[in-house]
Amino acid sequence: MRIAEDRGGQIGQYLQAFALVRSSGEHVVVDGNCLSACTLVLGLIPRSHICATARARFGFHAAWMPDVDGRPVTSAMGTQALWNIYPGEVRRWINRHGGLSRKMIYLQGRELSSIVAICGGSQQARSERHTPSKPIRYESANAASDRR
Repeated sequence: MRIAEDRGGQIGQYLQAFALVRSSGEHVVVDGNCLSACTLVLGLIPRSHICATARARFGFHAAWMPDVDGRPVTSAMGTQALWNIYPGEVRRWINRHGGLSRKMIYLQGRELSSIVAICGGSQQARSERHTPSKPIRYESANAASDRR
């Protein structure tokens, strides 16, 4: 599975999608933005089954839900759920960068390579070889709004 330019969406949809990827044994290549709920990949996919290219960038923020008027309101429960899923090294990085808040913080480059393996020839080839013919699809709230 290749992740690129994924803006995130509802946590539950990502929990389901990444659980299917994990159970399939498929490898994940992050090759671009993996933002918001997409970052759950770091806690749900085994470390040995994920790698990042030089273009990879993870964006973290507190979880939110729309209020009755559609305005975003921070969700303490959703943020705690994210926190509980992230591995310790990701939580430590988040804490060093101010914690989860409404402001997006980005993990990339050298800092990312200390947490996620950099995709190399054999790792990347193995990842793409295991991609199923019917890719797992998930619908994020952001993706749906892009089609309007």
